[in-house]
Amino acid sequence: MKTIYIKEVVLHNIRVSLKAPFTTSFGTMQTKDVCIVEVIDESGISGWGETVSSNEPYYNEETTYTAVYMLKDFLIPRIIQREISHPKEIHEMLSFVRRNQIAKAALETAVWDAFAKKNEKSLSEVLGGEKKEIAVGKSIGIQESPSQLVEKVRKYVDEGFKKIKVKIAPGADIEYIDAVRKEFSNIPLMADANSAYTLEHMEHLKKLDKYNLMMIEQPLAYDDIIDHAILQKNMSTPICLDESIHSYEDALKAIELGSCRIINIKIGRVGGLQESIRIHNLCKEHNIPVWCGGMLETGIARAHNIHMTTLANFTLPGDTAPSSHYWEEDIVKPEITMNNGYIQVPSGLGIGYEIDNEKLKEISFQTVKINSNQSTHPIPG
Repeated sequence: MKTIYIKEVVLHNIRVSLKAPFTTSFGTMQTKDVCIVEVIDESGISGWGETVSSNEPYYNEETTYTAVYMLKDFLIPRIIQREISHPKEIHEMLSFVRRNQIAKAALETAVWDAFAKKNEKSLSEVLGGEKKEIAVGKSIGIQESPSQLVEKVRKYVDEGFKKIKVKIAPGADIEYIDAVRKEFSNIPLMADANSAYTLEHMEHLKKLDKYNLMMIEQPLAYDDIIDHAILQKNMSTPICLDESIHSYEDALKAIELGSCRIINIKIGRVGGLQESIRIHNLCKEHNIPVWCGGMLETGIARAHNIHMTTLANFTLPGDTAPSSHYWEEDIVKPEITMNNGYIQVPSGLGIGYEIDNEKLKEISFQTVKINSNQSTHPIPG
C-alpha cells in the first residue's frame, strides 16, 4: 500500500437547511452547521470527511463549533506534515485527546478517503467490505398525531424502505406504535427513544413487547449500560444501544453485562472508521448484529456510512436514506439514490462520489486552511 503525506487540511464551514423539520426527544432541527474536512496529500489528492455533530450539545457533549476548535487547535496539528502508512494509525495518533469523537472521526475519515484514492481502491475495498449493495431504513421524527405518523410510514413503505424507525418519547409512544402496527402488521419496525425514559418507566416500556418490534433503541440514559441490563432482562424486545457506545471498551462492557442484543455503530460517535471496525468485529464474535445509524449527514459522511455497511456483520438496514430525503441539494455528485430499498455501493476511488465544489463554495460561510503543525496548545509529552 502507498503511504500518504498530509500536506494541508482545509475546513469548509457550511450551513444546510433540512427539507422539513426533524423532531426527536432532544428537540426539533431545521438547519445545521457542518464542518467539511478536506485532507490534501502531497500529490494533490483530496480526502473528505465531515463533523456530524449538531449545533447544540444534545446528542453528546460536542457541537459543530467545539469540533472545529478541537480540529484546528489540537487534532490537525498532530497529523499535518506527517507521513501516514495506513489510516488505522490515526486513531492512536489522536488518542492524546479524550473523547471529542466526532471531531476525531471527521479528520480520520478524510484520511481514509485520501488513502483509498492514493491506492486506487474504493473505500469499501480498503475496509474489507463484501457487499455490492446495502439495505436502507428510514428514520421518522416524532409526529403531531398517530394518524400523521401512519401516513408517513405508508409513504416510506411504498418507497421500498427495508426498515422503519419511529422516534418516541413519553406521551408519544404506545399509542403511536399501536397505530402503525394496526395498519402495518408485518413491516420491520423499531422504536428509538433517544434516552427519553428511566427505569421508573419499565412497566410502561414493557407494553411495547406485544408489537413485535425489531428493537427499541437507547431507551434509558445516554451514558448508561447498567440500567439497560436490568431493563433488557425484563423485556423480550431487543434493546439496541446507541449513545452509550463510544468505544470498543464500551461495547465490550455492554455485551458482557447483557445491556443490549443489538448495537448501532455511528462512525462519528465512536471516533472513526478504525474503531467502528473493531466494534463490528467484536459484535460479530459475540453474535450481536449491528447496523449503521444516521446523524442527518451530508453526502460525504453518508458515503462513509455506505462503505462501512459493506462489512459482513451489518445485517440490519441502516439509516442511510437517499440525499433527497433530507436536503434540497447535496454536496456530492452524483446524488445518493435508492432503488427498491437498496443503495448500490459506489465502485469509484475512495468514497466514490465527487464533491460539488460550486455548491460547497456557495453554502460555505468560512474556510480555514491549515498547513503547519504549529499549535497554540503544545502537545504534552
